[in-house]
Amino acid sequence: MAIIDVENLSKVYRIPVKEEGIAGTLRHLLNRQYRDVDAVKSISFTIAPGEVVGFLGANGAGKTTTLKMLTGLIYPSGGRLSVAGYEPFRRDPEFLRQITLVMGQKQQLIWDLPALDSLKVNAAVYGIDEAEYRKRVGELSEMLALGGKLTQPVRKLSLGERMKCELLAALLHRPQVLFLDEPTLGLDVNAQAAVRDFLREYNGRYGATVLLTSHYMADITALSERVLLIHQGQLIYDGDLDGLLARFAPCRSVQVELARPYSRTDLAGYGDLEMVSEREVRFSVEREALTRTVSRLLAELEVIDLSVTDPPVEEVIGRVFAAGAVA
Repeated sequence: MAIIDVENLSKVYRIPVKEEGIAGTLRHLLNRQYRDVDAVKSISFTIAPGEVVGFLGANGAGKTTTLKMLTGLIYPSGGRLSVAGYEPFRRDPEFLRQITLVMGQKQQLIWDLPALDSLKVNAAVYGIDEAEYRKRVGELSEMLALGGKLTQPVRKLSLGERMKCELLAALLHRPQVLFLDEPTLGLDVNAQAAVRDFLREYNGRYGATVLLTSHYMADITALSERVLLIHQGQLIYDGDLDGLLARFAPCRSVQVELARPYSRTDLAGYGDLEMVSEREVRFSVEREALTRTVSRLLAELEVIDLSVTDPPVEEVIGRVFAAGAVA
């Protein structure tokens, strides 16, 4: 049974339209006109308990709007959704105990106080007794390698340490469903890796369901086997990363090291010639022709080394958004 069930979910915003000049300002005051903006357009998907799903899209594609509807922060304009068996927009207290929302650009910790003080407030809000509170803080701080950082004022922590504390605070009530909106935003490479390791361990230990948005493709490829792609409010892909590459990247890159230089005429006919540099050559080859082309290369040219790779996932997704591809 799906823990997140979304069917034909939509969100339309009414935006006031104002013309330039004094006359436009007067008309705006006396006879205001509006236009509708479709932020999310009839998207549907389900997520099973324990799944980690990447939610991808360009800025303004509708990711954060969707997360806000799933967490009950805004009311949908149409469609149906259920999270952990509840309708999010009803804001049922028991529903709020089942979820958490972490936004990389927002913070819940009190800036001038130690993180432990904010954690105690969270424990009181969720009705966690003292013994269970200490147990959970101990487990999570160990998983996050926070050491003695919880007793320092939040303002004195590094950005990576603050993000770890934010995660601890958001997970103290042990929610079933995690909505993570850019959790590694602005972190350095080491801090990003630490957050990813923690999320992977947390998912494995507690079986939490995770819906993750990120502009860092390393987050997605490290944590998610399945991705949802949203473009201009429409869901254009729902499947695994390999399927994404197969659908939107019909060619693979074949890199060849040759024993001697060859002319472009000699290299013609093996695929699209992307790069020639002395004895290094790279072709773009359609997947259906890959085996045949590699066999020809090995038989007809003096090859020292050969490798076949998929294009980077971020490059593929960038092409999708640039082309405005739809399902």
